[in-house]
Amino acid sequence: MRSRTAGMWWGTTIEAPDPAALARFYASLLGWVIGHEEPGTSIVAASPQGPFFVFQQADGYRPPVWPPATGEQRPMMHFDFQVGDLASAVTEAVELGATVAEFQPQEHVRVLFDPAGHPFCLCFDGE
Repeated sequence: MRSRTAGMWWGTTIEAPDPAALARFYASLLGWVIGHEEPGTSIVAASPQGPFFVFQQADGYRPPVWPPATGEQRPMMHFDFQVGDLASAVTEAVELGATVAEFQPQEHVRVLFDPAGHPFCLCFDGE
């Protein structure tokens, strides 16, 4: 039996020490809108139908370490965003509050950290 949600992605929830600040970062980075805010939760959406990111308050939040290191908080997931101009996309992300990771494993991908320390990748689409 096939699930009614097979093949559908609607959203992702991300823990953060400051959900509102992280929502503003991703809304600016992606050109999405903040669709909902309440204490401890902010939602950024591409459209009213989604997809969306939910940022939730996490007490005791520890940012992941990149590259992964034994005994440290590992990245559990990360976002990959395809870009047409890698250098410009990195510059814009940094201006919005991201930092560039020291370790860069691929030529056409840049690993950055959002303001809460989550890693994300900007990937040159090659066209």
